[in-house]
Amino acid sequence: MPAPSPKNLVFFLSDNHACGYLGAYGNPLARTPNLDAIAARGVRFDNAYSASPLCCPARAALATGLFPHQTGFWDNAIPYDGSRESWMSRLRDAGHEVVSIGKLHFRESTPANGFTQEIHPMHILDGKGGVHMLLRAVDREPVNAGQWNLYMDRSGIGTAPYQAFDEKVTAAAVDWLGTHREPTDKPWVLFVSYPSAHPPFTVPADFYREGDEASVDLPPGWQADPGDDHPAVAYRRRTLRSEPMTTEDEPALRKVMAGYLALCEHLDLEIGKVLAALDEAGLTDDTRIIYTSDHGEMVGAHGLFGKSCLFEDAIRVPLLLAGPGIPEGRVVDAPVSHVDLYPTLLDCVGAGADPLADDLMGVSLWQEFDAAAAQRPAFAEYHAAGSASGGFMLRDGRWKLLYHVGMPRQLFDLDADPGELVDLGPDHPKAEELEAKLRRICDPEAVDARAKADQRKWIAHWGGADAVASEALLIYTPPPGEPAEME
Repeated sequence: MPAPSPKNLVFFLSDNHACGYLGAYGNPLARTPNLDAIAARGVRFDNAYSASPLCCPARAALATGLFPHQTGFWDNAIPYDGSRESWMSRLRDAGHEVVSIGKLHFRESTPANGFTQEIHPMHILDGKGGVHMLLRAVDREPVNAGQWNLYMDRSGIGTAPYQAFDEKVTAAAVDWLGTHREPTDKPWVLFVSYPSAHPPFTVPADFYREGDEASVDLPPGWQADPGDDHPAVAYRRRTLRSEPMTTEDEPALRKVMAGYLALCEHLDLEIGKVLAALDEAGLTDDTRIIYTSDHGEMVGAHGLFGKSCLFEDAIRVPLLLAGPGIPEGRVVDAPVSHVDLYPTLLDCVGAGADPLADDLMGVSLWQEFDAAAAQRPAFAEYHAAGSASGGFMLRDGRWKLLYHVGMPRQLFDLDADPGELVDLGPDHPKAEELEAKLRRICDPEAVDARAKADQRKWIAHWGGADAVASEALLIYTPPPGEPAEME
């Protein structure tokens, strides 16, 4: 398609929202009418991938259009710090107003981040973050038992600080739109970022449906036998304490899934309020919408919770685009990546070509709206908590390679095995072919060594391995003004 005419842009980003928990992606229990409406009047990408399945590296990739191995933003203790140019700074320096509201998960608020204004910014805790993640580089990563308890013991009816912060983000976005009714010389970008649907999956009673507990389809491989684990999964299971689930755990798992559905409904409601304010301000016809999430959520698949791995539930994300010039009701099956959003955003507001094009591996999604768009391999990587060595993913059509440094490679046929339960083995001819394509993107062994070297530097910065190991484990980043939960 030709380059679009310049328009305003509202970019919604959520946290931890898996594709399988939206109505538009086929879940009949998902109550997400506002997100479904965006999909109905725009383009839905069915195979969109996060650059890395963890908040900080994923958000750094969204900001820079570059993968972790290109930037060195590896984990939640080495987050984006403004040292690499972002789409925000590109647009701000070109005269656009670029405002963020809500979760950023960068190191701190600074003009180097690129926004003209940060409203209610949520960054890593105390500019330091989860430093225990760094210990993977010296074979001393602790067991984070709090992650398992966050799901199995705290899902259901109640209150959690993230939902109140979601509502605060919405209120600020509604107020901002109310002051921007008049046309401007250049299109603006409003980045509205929610911490939901991040655990704990504790939600008000108005959203929780006990009937969902009985109705949910249990995830593939939820009763995984740890004896069958690939070494990468075994390490993750141990360090993030993913205990083997049996039939006795089924009621708790169903409550986790019902809580997640309810939290996704709350998120959708908040987005709907912003969309209503956009309409009330008379801005809908001059504004494009993007919705995505920084990564997915396992929700019990393979007997795992959270993200921090390269299975589809953790790495595949919802991606919706709608608004002026965007085809209506279209579904794109071709794999795309979060790094494609950098050039897409520039196109949306008419900012023109990017001088860093040689470094950017993504392409503007305006080239992908055609249902017959050329298939490109999708790539992702992971170098943080729950990984003994660097993990890399390459998706090429129906085939998906997982390559963990120093471990047997894995191959999955996603057409025949969407749940990734049958590893076709390291010697399959397709595994060799996909590894060769992966190595044209990066050298996994060299990247793994560089990530760990950087993590060791930060261990030294924070006083050495013993000092880092003595720190309490951060369970999740609190919203501004709330105390952190530590273990």
